[in-house]
Amino acid sequence: MLREATADDVHLMLSWRNQKANRQVSRNSHEITAEEHARWWSAVRDDPSRRVLVYVRDDRPCGVVTFFDLRLDGPRTGAWGFYLDSEGLAGRDETLPAWLGIMREAVEYAFDGLHLDRLDGEVLEHNTVVRQMNKRFRFVEGTGRREMSDGREITVIPISLRQGDRRRR
Repeated sequence: MLREATADDVHLMLSWRNQKANRQVSRNSHEITAEEHARWWSAVRDDPSRRVLVYVRDDRPCGVVTFFDLRLDGPRTGAWGFYLDSEGLAGRDETLPAWLGIMREAVEYAFDGLHLDRLDGEVLEHNTVVRQMNKRFRFVEGTGRREMSDGREITVIPISLRQGDRRRR
């Protein structure tokens, strides 16, 4: 289940985002400070072009989905990203089912809740497991571009999924 994030979720979101597994596959790989996170939360919580949702599995919050750059007039488009409580889920041997669940629910929310025509995102080239999962969900990869971020060179690959191409349950 996805639900709107609240101020009560801010500390969980920060702790999950700072887990090593999540930082390694993020454009910004440094540990986010409480001040940085507070500024981010302040900027996104009332921004109509963004949504921040918490993924709940078995009554336990365990992930975050962010939608941003939402254009809800004309061609309805938006971008997204997500991360999970990697450490908690691994300790309960629930990583794969949670990963499938958060992706399924995020795609459903994008197309059935926000009524997007196209959902965009990005994945780092070295994140081969996510790239395979994206293909399973029928995302199409674009041409990667090299960037410097946090003192490291990364290749960022754009992805997109059109509403009519999505996999349905």
